[in-house]
Amino acid sequence: MRKVAIYGKGGIGKSTTTQNTVAGLAEMGRKVMVVGCDPKADSTRLLLGGLAQKSVLDTLREEGEDVELDDIRKPAYGGTWAVESGGPEPGVGCAGRGIITSINMLESLGAYEESEGLDYAFYDVLGDVVCGGFAMPIRDGKAEEIYIVVSGEMMAMYAANNICKGIMKYAQSGSVRLGGLICNSRNVDNEKEMIQELAKKIGTQMVYFVPRDNDVQRAEINRKTVIEWNPEAPQANEYRGLAKAIDENKMFVIPKPLEIEELEQLLLDFGLLESV
Repeated sequence: MRKVAIYGKGGIGKSTTTQNTVAGLAEMGRKVMVVGCDPKADSTRLLLGGLAQKSVLDTLREEGEDVELDDIRKPAYGGTWAVESGGPEPGVGCAGRGIITSINMLESLGAYEESEGLDYAFYDVLGDVVCGGFAMPIRDGKAEEIYIVVSGEMMAMYAANNICKGIMKYAQSGSVRLGGLICNSRNVDNEKEMIQELAKKIGTQMVYFVPRDNDVQRAEINRKTVIEWNPEAPQANEYRGLAKAIDENKMFVIPKPLEIEELEQLLLDFGLLESV
């Protein structure tokens, strides 16, 4: 079983990218479990057709420790499984605890056993935080492949570089590796070339360039992934391409994060920053 975590700046489209990629993998016959690691508990809604799923933490609060696997894991699109970690009530406690509690409970209930036949476990992780509970998939070896969703926007690239620092730290003593960058396009000038250059400097690859397309929003309004909503749409083929690229990926590295001056020079070279 391949253990994959998706990181990236908040609002970059991690959950949308993850769910559409998983739909592509399911179409290829892969058995996938998605574990949402965001307190908003919205990482699996497209795979569930918009249905709200009770999170692991909410289930524990309401039912106590006597929980069965079917209480927290729901069947979703294409034979996938969906889990939402959830989080504490606003203003109370650490949201990262939900991830730790959720993954530990899934392990204790046998969700990762060979008998489950999983090809992939995907962790969709909140924002660009790589410390504390949010680093848990990396830190404790729960995830071994990391993909960073990025765009040609400056802050998305800063966030990707920071995440690489976290991966580098934990890779020294564990098996976690960077599988590459996924460019979720924002139609920035020279975006594809810029992310390819960023990937090269970090020592990795741009796994896939996902073009911007309004069909993504149309599918979301209909509470579906693009592949389920309109299998013939060009954007559906893009997500199939991304799924295939991840499925066939063999390049896993310890990244070499850039110094801030190097990153700013890259932005200057591609015209995103103006020299002073």
